[in-house]
Amino acid sequence: MRPLSLRRLSLIVLLGVAATAPAPAQTPGELHAALPAVAGWTIAPDVEVFNRDNLYERINGAAPLFFENNFEEMTSMVYTQGDDYITIQAYRHATPDDAFGMYASERSPEMTFFPDIGGEAQGDDYGLFFFAGSLYVKMAASNASEAIGRAFKEIAAGLARAMDADAAYPPLFKAFPKEGLLDHTQACIAQNYIGHAFLKPVYVADYHRQGLTFQAFVVVGETPDACRQILREYYRFAGRTDDPTPDANILIQDRYNGAVPLLWKGRYIVGAFNENAMDFPDDVFVFLHSFALHAE
Repeated sequence: MRPLSLRRLSLIVLLGVAATAPAPAQTPGELHAALPAVAGWTIAPDVEVFNRDNLYERINGAAPLFFENNFEEMTSMVYTQGDDYITIQAYRHATPDDAFGMYASERSPEMTFFPDIGGEAQGDDYGLFFFAGSLYVKMAASNASEAIGRAFKEIAAGLARAMDADAAYPPLFKAFPKEGLLDHTQACIAQNYIGHAFLKPVYVADYHRQGLTFQAFVVVGETPDACRQILREYYRFAGRTDDPTPDANILIQDRYNGAVPLLWKGRYIVGAFNENAMDFPDDVFVFLHSFALHAE
């Protein structure tokens, strides 16, 4: 019999691993089964499930923001220890980018960050929040203590591994320049970026360069022509009659947001936004061209 080649052997090994690797926890039953055992705590057997029709019953006025990030279903679970409890709300979204976007929309610089839990986690004495796979998870406790803090992290780490052991920021953020990037400012805006319905989806991060702080953003189109159509809409809004040109420096005079530098390259529109309508660094277009090269 002819010996297996290294390539064929590697393929067989990979297929074997793929066949035996556990599927990520997604459904309410799978999520409940994935809750890790924690010494001294009891996992309540009951699970509550909420969808787009009744989510407001649990989170009231916060529901619309979840809907903007393509929310599909929320699973609520509880750990108990005497009179203390830890609630877990696992929000399933349409895509991992939507889950990250929801997490980022509720991120706070006042919290402590834990980069080794899920794609990232943040928390304080009363709560811990993280994203992994298509899920955004919010944990809350009845009291604050060191023991509850340890339980938070143990539960979150175990559940995040079950949901997506390789969870991370959306891959597009690897194209964002590192120089001047402000930590924990990356976000994904599902719709209506800076008030424009045609700017979606948008990936953003804040930068500090030449003494100025601004937001860099990337609009992702399905095709280059889709980007052309997005820019045509922006041109019409700004009262321009010319046609967008690829790889050219574009400056939109946005009556709501001030000057908005843009560059269109392939499926991407990269730009800069300053909420105070202030000046941008002198090299803003050099920055955008460098950005666009990495995004290709």
